Amino acid sequence: MRTLRSPGGLLALLLAGIVSLPAADAGAASSPPPAAVVPGAEWTRAEDVARHGLNAARLAALTPFLQSLDTTAMMVVVDGRVVFDYGDLARVSYLASGRKSILSLLYGNAVASGAVRLNQTLAELGFDDLQGLTPAEREATVEDLLTSRSGIYHPASNGGDATASAPPRGSQRPGQYYLYNNWDFNAAGTLYEQATGREIYAALEEDLVIPLGMQDYDPARQKKSGNAERSRHLAYPIELSTRDMARIGQLVLRKGEWAGRQLVPRDWIERTTAVVTPPEVIQPASWRGMAEGGLWGYGILWWVWADRGLDGPFRGAHTAWGVSGQYITILPELRMVVAHKTVPGRTPEGRTRGVSVMQYQAILMHLVAAHERGAVETRR
Repeated sequence: MRTLRSPGGLLALLLAGIVSLPAADAGAASSPPPAAVVPGAEWTRAEDVARHGLNAARLAALTPFLQSLDTTAMMVVVDGRVVFDYGDLARVSYLASGRKSILSLLYGNAVASGAVRLNQTLAELGFDDLQGLTPAEREATVEDLLTSRSGIYHPASNGGDATASAPPRGSQRPGQYYLYNNWDFNAAGTLYEQATGREIYAALEEDLVIPLGMQDYDPARQKKSGNAERSRHLAYPIELSTRDMARIGQLVLRKGEWAGRQLVPRDWIERTTAVVTPPEVIQPASWRGMAEGGLWGYGILWWVWADRGLDGPFRGAHTAWGVSGQYITILPELRMVVAHKTVPGRTPEGRTRGVSVMQYQAILMHLVAAHERGAVETRR
């Protein structure tokens, strides 16, 4: 999930006053922003970013920073229009743990229809795994899985989580302890399929890909993976392009509404993007991002900014977040969506390619600094 590289760059320089960004346009906020639009077959580009509260020179200053990182592509959307892009937006690749936030969207209609009951226990569902779950573990609910608080530390079929730091199995009661745990997330995928009778990739295509008009979706690239000898609950990797990631973000910014259709219930979007686990109790402690310039807690399959009662540009922010630099970030206060991709792999020098948590936070801080709302937060 997390890429650990030397933090840095722009954020540290900005805070130190070593790098100065161009002054804000005096007329940036002189007129109301254009009405938000829904993208059609192609994305609409903003004619004048100043009308969307942004400084063009400050945005342009972001490009050399991205060139210094392992960013493959990035797209920034405000009011439904592209205000900044970088790299090959059509290239399709692995979203890593970003898949979990997309599963959250699929759950919305299943919960609303009653096909999924969040308070139902694994025992009631007859749910199990290869090594068997204990009676206490089977008291975990569907919601415990979706919030990664099940207390079940059965081996997952795939790695990339924090189970190496898990407490002893059976030591934590369901709902009481957060650990970023792929067993929970994979089991949530299996439960969705069992409850709805729909295969995840079929639901993804029917519920999101087609109605959102995704441009680059390739069903042949969507395949489950994992070691079925460790767990019967496999991972469900998802591969998307950057511009199609942005469509997911725009749907969430619009609270599930798209071109007059409520694709995901509004109350589900609001529920899943609220903090359930604040950053200071995330386990293991090394995953807490406060020292990296972030206040990301966890909601229901989304990382959520814990705004601590502060107004400001990050209020209500939430993000999908995957290893190496896969992000779909929604900043409601700025009416902004950021889709960022790093294609996994190695550089010609043999280094693992990735954009770290702090480097991505620096990108977000730059975007905030380019916006007229980029001021110090104050108590509300």
